[in-house]
This record gives sequence, structure tokens and C-alpha cells, in this order.
Amino acid sequence: MSDHTATTAPVARVVATPAALGCIDRLVAERGPIMFFQSGGCCDGSLPMCFDKGELVVSDQDVLLGRVGGCPFYIDARQYEVWRHTQLILDVGAGAPEGFSLPASEDEHFIIRSRLLSDAVTGWTTTQGR
Repeated sequence: MSDHTATTAPVARVVATPAALGCIDRLVAERGPIMFFQSGGCCDGSLPMCFDKGELVVSDQDVLLGRVGGCPFYIDARQYEVWRHTQLILDVGAGAPEGFSLPASEDEHFIIRSRLLSDAVTGWTTTQGR
């Protein structure tokens, strides 16, 4: 079991590229509030899902990872445990979205890029417990 204690202000767990932020602004202007959800489902949860806010019911097992473009970004708690030292970077890719996600724009979908963060960068320390 790990005990995580914040020692300094941690870096943002989720950020967005300028392209993704532009798509978010357009979607919000057209549809109203939106939200994102990163699951642990198909393709190792590599594609984030974008929904009209409230369209997906968030459970107690989901973690609010942060906000991108003012919109909440949730992650499945089990996936968060696997990716807890990873910063997620919301971006856009070519092609229509898969599944139930809203498109980022005409013929584009949201994608996730990531970078591994060390304890020193995140401000988190990890101690092993029994």
C-alpha cells in the first residue's frame, strides 16, 4: 500500500494543447458545458470521451483529475492508480471519434498524449506501508 503526501504544489495532472483548447471553446459555444472522461476500457483507455456535461453519470469510483478549458476531466479510479505518475495531455487527431464521444471538430477527435512524471516533478512522495 502506498501513502501519497503532497510536499509542494503538484503539477497539473491533465493539460490541453492549443488545438484541443480551440476545439473545447468551439464545442462549449455550440453546445454548452462539456466534460471529459478517461476510462480504463478499450485500447487501454487511450481515447478520452467527450460528453455534454451531465450526459455521463460520474460515480464515487471516478476521480476528478482536473479541468481543461474550464471543463471537468474525470478518470476511472483504477486507471488513475495505473497512471498516477503520468500527466495526460489532451490533443486532437484526424478522423471521427469512436464510441459515444463528441467530435473535437469536423473530422477530428480528442486523443491523449502523456508524459511520465517523477516524484520530484509532481511534488508527491511515496512511502511503502504494510
